[in-house]
Amino acid sequence: MHVQEWLETIPAVAIYALVGVVIGLESLGIPLPGEIVLVSSALLASQHGDINPWVLGACATAGAIIGDSIGYAIGRRGGRPLLAWLGNKFPKHFGEANIALAERSFQKWGMWAVFFGRFIALLRIFAGPLAGVLHMPYWKFLIANVFGGILWAGGTTAVIYSVGIVAEAWLKRFSWLGLVLAVLIGAASMLIIKNRAKKAAAERQDAVEPEPEPVAVGD
Repeated sequence: MHVQEWLETIPAVAIYALVGVVIGLESLGIPLPGEIVLVSSALLASQHGDINPWVLGACATAGAIIGDSIGYAIGRRGGRPLLAWLGNKFPKHFGEANIALAERSFQKWGMWAVFFGRFIALLRIFAGPLAGVLHMPYWKFLIANVFGGILWAGGTTAVIYSVGIVAEAWLKRFSWLGLVLAVLIGAASMLIIKNRAKKAAAERQDAVEPEPEPVAVGD
């Protein structure tokens, strides 16, 4: 059953709670489809008057901010052993290559990685725990977390709700074209992420490997 079809079977209050919990757990560091649930719920709100988009956006925003904050606290307490444990539990998302890519992004962009990471699936899962592991000052993390959460959760809800009816009509008429574009964009995005992840892992490996000492050659 499609996510949106399943959401239609539950009351509005349950949808608000589900959106907040799923996005919160994803932001905390558990790989869940938070964006899919939010988009489906916002689209459903544009078709059913009993779902308030303002309440939906507020729940999504609260889940994003609170989940990221909990993830930060867990990461700060757990440190790098936590990343190793997550790598064993979720190798697809917390593999060494992905961690290296996320860590390099944090070292390069700092608090901006938390802000813009909200809009990138991979960094959205890493942002809170990794910021804690790297001991980013909490006030910096909090500012980026709050503004990123509001813009991503609230903005996504507003955009999807506003164009929901038009988008649904367009997709019904050109469903095959939408499917092709989605596959192409998804494949291209995965290739780019994998290449960057491999590069980051290789650079990290080169940085930790000691250079061999010169061997003296006798006469």
